[in-house]
Amino acid sequence: MKTMKTLIILMFFFVAHSTSAQSTFEKWPAIKNFHHVISQTFHPSEEGNLKPIKERSGEMVTKAKALSTEAIPEEFKNEKILGSIEKLKEKSISLDKLVKEKASDADIKKSLEVVHDEFHNIVGLCSETNH
Repeated sequence: MKTMKTLIILMFFFVAHSTSAQSTFEKWPAIKNFHHVISQTFHPSEEGNLKPIKERSGEMVTKAKALSTEAIPEEFKNEKILGSIEKLKEKSISLDKLVKEKASDADIKKSLEVVHDEFHNIVGLCSETNH
């Protein structure tokens, strides 16, 4: 019975978080555009396929820069989110540089993971503002 309660609580949390992420993407087209690129490059890398990120690292930089130049919904304009956007831009630029310098796959993958984590940090911060 205790396991069932725990499972229900976890499912509720997952659904609530997914809903928050969806509403964030609906409210902020630039974050949705970045998500499109990160999802199509990060998930293949988990299976050892770095071709997508090697082909699209420049596009990722463009999308990261757009996060701060395109309209940011007022509810997401706070120090934490704006600071995280700057980190995401810097980390995306570093990743692109590694790709252009033909760094090792291990270094590129590690850098992509850092970008991915920062993206999720932004989405999490946006979800906090939705509560």
